[in-house]
Amino acid sequence: MDHTSLDRLLHVIEADIVPLTTVGVADGNKLFGAAILRTSDLSLVVAATNNEIENPLWHGEIHAIKKFYELPASARPAPADCFFLATHEPCSLCLSGITWSGFTTFGYLFSHRDSADSFAIPYDIQILKAVYAVPDPDREAADPNRDLYNRQNAYFSSIDLAEEVRRSADPQLATRAATLRTIYDKLSETYQADKGDKGIPLS
Repeated sequence: MDHTSLDRLLHVIEADIVPLTTVGVADGNKLFGAAILRTSDLSLVVAATNNEIENPLWHGEIHAIKKFYELPASARPAPADCFFLATHEPCSLCLSGITWSGFTTFGYLFSHRDSADSFAIPYDIQILKAVYAVPDPDREAADPNRDLYNRQNAYFSSIDLAEEVRRSADPQLATRAATLRTIYDKLSETYQADKGDKGIPLS
C-alpha cells in the first residue's frame, strides 16, 4: 500500500473514528470503531464506533455496516467498490458481517493479539479458537499454531495496516501510527476503569 493511501487511512481513524469512539467509550462502550470508504478516492462514506450498550451486536464494524445500509441507495456505493477500515482486527461476528455484506477488502490497525495483550479484550482470540478451531479433516486435532482465520480467501482480502507502515519505513507514517497507539491506550484505560456495569455480555 502506498504512502498516500496509508496516510489517508490513518487520518480517517484519527479524524473520523476517534472522536466517535471517545464519546462511545465515555458512555461505557468498547473502543472498536470502523469506517467505510470509496476505494476510488478513499473518501468517507460512513464512520461508526462500538455501541454495545444499545445492542450487544453493534460492534464497531457491524454498527458501520448498519449505518451504511441506512443511507439512501442513491448515496450508497456498492460494497465491492468500498474499502472497509477497522481500527482493530475484526472478531468472528464482524468478519462474518463484512463477508455477508459484500465487502471484499478490509484493513485494520491493531491485531487480535493487540486487542488481547494491549487492550485487555481477549474475546476475539478466545471465540475464534473455541468456536472455529475444529480438527482438520486430515488430522486428529487442529494444529495449535494454525491461523485463526484465512486472512486471504475467496471472500475477502485483509490488510494489516501496522505491518504496512513498518514495511514503508516512513517516519511520518510511523509517528502517526504511534500517536494513534497512544490515543487508543488512553481510551482503553477509560474503558477498563468503568466497564462491567453497562449490561454488555462480554465486557
